[in-house]
Amino acid sequence: MVLRSCCKSRHKFGPGFRTLLWVWALTQFGCSTGETKTVVQKEAEFDVTYNDTVTSDNQTIYAFNHTVSWNKTEGVRVTVDVLSEGVESPILFVVRQKQAVLSFQIPLVLRGLYQRKYPYAHVGRTLCQPPSRTTETQFFYVDVSTLSSLGTHYQLRISRVDSFTLSTDHTFSFTASPSQPQYFKYVFPDGVDTVIVKVNSESTFPCSVMSIQDIQCPVYDLDNNVAFIGMYQTMTKKGAITVQRKDFPSNSFYVVIVVKTEDEACGGPLRFYPLRPDELIDPGNRTKTIDVLVTRAINSDVYVMGMLFCLGIFLSFYLLTFFMTCLENKRLSKRKEVLLNPADMSPAETGKNLTPASAYEYGSFADNCSTLSSEAVTDSIASVDNSYGYLDGAGRSRHESLSSVEEDDYDTLVDIDSDKNILRTKKYLCVSDLSRKDKRVLSKKYQIYFWNIATIGVFYALPVVQLVITYQTVVNVTGNQDICYYNFLCAHPLGELSAFNNILSNLGYVMLGLLFLLIVLKRDIVHNRAMLRNELNALECGIPKHFGLFYAMGTALMMEGLLSACYHVCPNYTNFQFDTSFMYMIAGLCMLKLYQKRHPDINASAYTAYACLAAVIFFSVLGVVFGRGNMVFWIVFSVIHILATMLLSTQLYYMGRWRLDSGILRRVVYVIYTDCIRQCSGPMYIDRMVLLVMGNIVNWSLAAYGLLERPNDFASYLLAIAICNLLLYFAFYIIMKLRSGERIQCLPLVCILFTAVVWGFALFFFFQGLSTWQKTPAESREHNRECILLSFFDDHDIWHFLSSIAMFGSFLVLLTMDDDLDSVQRDKIFAF
Repeated sequence: MVLRSCCKSRHKFGPGFRTLLWVWALTQFGCSTGETKTVVQKEAEFDVTYNDTVTSDNQTIYAFNHTVSWNKTEGVRVTVDVLSEGVESPILFVVRQKQAVLSFQIPLVLRGLYQRKYPYAHVGRTLCQPPSRTTETQFFYVDVSTLSSLGTHYQLRISRVDSFTLSTDHTFSFTASPSQPQYFKYVFPDGVDTVIVKVNSESTFPCSVMSIQDIQCPVYDLDNNVAFIGMYQTMTKKGAITVQRKDFPSNSFYVVIVVKTEDEACGGPLRFYPLRPDELIDPGNRTKTIDVLVTRAINSDVYVMGMLFCLGIFLSFYLLTFFMTCLENKRLSKRKEVLLNPADMSPAETGKNLTPASAYEYGSFADNCSTLSSEAVTDSIASVDNSYGYLDGAGRSRHESLSSVEEDDYDTLVDIDSDKNILRTKKYLCVSDLSRKDKRVLSKKYQIYFWNIATIGVFYALPVVQLVITYQTVVNVTGNQDICYYNFLCAHPLGELSAFNNILSNLGYVMLGLLFLLIVLKRDIVHNRAMLRNELNALECGIPKHFGLFYAMGTALMMEGLLSACYHVCPNYTNFQFDTSFMYMIAGLCMLKLYQKRHPDINASAYTAYACLAAVIFFSVLGVVFGRGNMVFWIVFSVIHILATMLLSTQLYYMGRWRLDSGILRRVVYVIYTDCIRQCSGPMYIDRMVLLVMGNIVNWSLAAYGLLERPNDFASYLLAIAICNLLLYFAFYIIMKLRSGERIQCLPLVCILFTAVVWGFALFFFFQGLSTWQKTPAESREHNRECILLSFFDDHDIWHFLSSIAMFGSFLVLLTMDDDLDSVQRDKIFAF
């Protein structure tokens, strides 16, 4: 039907009022320019290809009709090709439906980064189908127009989409491109409240976007608007989004797949910038074959089973500890019965010839440990022993005369300060030489570790919790799934949390940390009671008992669980230090505890230790922010690392009896001249030298590796340095303990073997790498895997389980490894 229109003429075209308005606007435009425009309306059919030409003088309207059912959604797809080359002006296609309008131009120009323009001459779009309450026949119209005076040839085809509605557990394959996005509908079956939409592709590029949108028009299915509503994530080979029925009132949603114009968002290369700003860039072939699969997610029974399993594992450790405590109490009761019968004991065991020391002071036997029999050393030690009487000058016991004591204002070594160089530089040191300070002073000193880390934990955790809640809120509000690096194939939501299983698996750190605190508290109470009874073994034998560092270690383990859970609320590179900060603390506290066992008088104070750990965390943050490929940062860090290693080595070798001042270089040159040039003599402390040489080799190697490779994950690199040093010192301690003729009892030996096995399995699951924020979110999803335990926990959750158990076992090793020395006099226990 051909219609002529001119100024001030009125005609009604089409069945609807919108058609009248639209045509009237075109006629007014034609009249105002003094031109005549031809409008052609054709009755069209589905699955028929229409070849036609359009100019500025004519406009074509294709009229289609189809039946819409209330219980069935049928997809309709519009496919358009421009056959003419060098199109002067684009062709405008407008699809008018009953409740929606879709418009696009050919060539379709999509923009990339830096306003790059990519033209597409082949376009395919799916029409939005709003839900209908009745079965009816609906009309829709495709209007074709252009402002080009030259004739432009095009092809138009309207077709029905097969399998527009996705089925549960059935894979559907299709192809998509930037100008031909695809979307499909999914309806929740009865009894299913949560599903997982999985998208897979054999090819990594081109980069694409997967979106979940509500059933409403318009559907945002282009690269420049797909992020406007719903949930979305970039993907290369894998993508998965967990969808809950409660978020979609219509009990259905669209799965939208859009191929991006560029691959930079997925870690791909970026095209060169065009020479001219308005130059069009050939997009090339960016077609991608994609598979979509919708599967049922787990139900509430699996959630309950997962939580009960997690609680059951760690509560079993409480039951085992209770059982072991009962056995220990039974053994101690039998021992007390033996002690109460002196007829069966030797005089040495009863301690008849020994005078008990004060409950608040470490005594010292004669120095039988040192092989140096010089008169000066013997006299010095004898004078020290005499000065440590059990009554003060007024005839009162020392715990009565000292109502309040601080290490800063009361130095129990003030009388022998001049002899420290003699005592601490002996070739063979004993624990008695380094446990001469008042117990009350040292206990108060080491309790500061616990109170400080508790305070640090509170002030550190509160803003962390607030921040991750904000992260989770942003993810839920914006729908941007690229903010957080989950294992999307095993991320089970609960409430507002996107990955509840990754948070729940951190419960072991908290529960086992609390259990360790209870074990330490029990030992502390038993020891204090023994001290009050003036038992000889508690006063004069064994490694000096200081529990402040153990309390700090247990608290650090609990805080690690809390902060690791916070990190897994929304894991990404900006908050990874939350997961590692207390790991540094734990490694540092373990090394300090190992050193304190044999050197209680000269161990670092809590303030110094936490200041050093704060510096480590500071460098961790700097490395995360500035360390990626920054050579200047790595040079500075490597230099600081090496200098710190050398200073610490000197401190440990000389037991703190050296000074860093202006004369240090002169003294170093003098030592080199006397010991290496004038006469070649070996090191005086061979064991310490072996440890420190090995430690320097390890740390220098790690510094060189960091400088050459510059790993992206600086926080893990820093943690590796701490763990390597801890393992080296622990191995040295065990070797020296055995070399000194000491033995490892059954309980610590079992703990060592059990912990080593658990650490091995834990590291295996840790290195599975289910996600990594060192790559783009799309590349990280390539590492995602399905759940492997109870359909609820993934490999990283098992790492949480095993590593918490392994840390607990490691703490028990440190707590019990020297129990064999509880009846050995301290002047017969070597310090190394």
